[in-house]
Amino acid sequence: MSTSPLVIAHRGASGHRPEHGEDAYRLAIELGADAIEPDLVASSDGVLVLRHENEISGTTDVAEHEEFRHRRTTKTIDGTKVTGWFTEDFTWDELSTLRIRERLPELRPESAAHDGEGRIQRLGDLLDLLDAADRPVGLVAEVKHATYFDSIGLPLGELLADELRQRRWVDDPRLTIESFEQTVLGRLADQRLGARLVYLLEKAGVAADLVAAGRSSVGYRDQLHAESLESFVDAGLHGVSLDKHTLVDARGVTDGRVVDRAHAAGLDVFTWTLRAENAFLAKANRGPGGKAAFGDWRAEFTSLMALGVDGVFADQPELAEEAGVALASR
Repeated sequence: MSTSPLVIAHRGASGHRPEHGEDAYRLAIELGADAIEPDLVASSDGVLVLRHENEISGTTDVAEHEEFRHRRTTKTIDGTKVTGWFTEDFTWDELSTLRIRERLPELRPESAAHDGEGRIQRLGDLLDLLDAADRPVGLVAEVKHATYFDSIGLPLGELLADELRQRRWVDDPRLTIESFEQTVLGRLADQRLGARLVYLLEKAGVAADLVAAGRSSVGYRDQLHAESLESFVDAGLHGVSLDKHTLVDARGVTDGRVVDRAHAAGLDVFTWTLRAENAFLAKANRGPGGKAAFGDWRAEFTSLMALGVDGVFADQPELAEEAGVALASR
């Protein structure tokens, strides 16, 4: 009998409500998610806020605030020029006046119908929800753009460690911390927070901390061989989280060899992101109705889970739960 992997609600139940909003988090708990994944960025006064990116024009109404019009700017974030409004240019009090909105309204009009109903959340707000839940729900906190935030005097790892200690989340079995940059994970390992530490890997590209260290020739793909995976364990990491396109191709064919190598090295393996809309499915699993319609998500979800991954990130956590139950009953 197969084992059902953990289901981690990606930015909350982000397939149903604007991501990283209180409603998305509450709904994820109601839908049975095992854990919730927030992305962590910072305000100018060092408050950890929950946004997919530090540039917030696509997920808030900041552009409609005349008093903030002059703060629109262009920055280079991890080697890419980005224009908009950035969390680090606002105090928390200022950010708290903004309303959130659906990031993908053309694909998720039902979620977009809830635009303006919620406000930006802080990490502390989500911890309050998890502490008040009627069952244990995990936290999988993603530290975003750590090297960039270090460069502007807002060290996300230190801010996170301080808040977890203040909130008494240290040594909490519900706690996992992840990042696309191994450097910040190493620093968090030194903090001895008792968290499980997971390294996120894209299908392609190079980690921002390696670029900053002059090691731009070491891509994410180069870190998936056995020796590199074993080095993660030696560095105090507990798992890797893989772009699902590393595991499934456009034909819907899955390849679990990297999962097996990671398990052999002693690492847990997660994959992201399970989404039901045709726009996100492998070509072979798409159905009629256009990009926003649901395709054969069951086939894709269960085929990925059948590779033996320990957890999946999902925008529609209830569908991932359903696929996991089906797999476990085989």
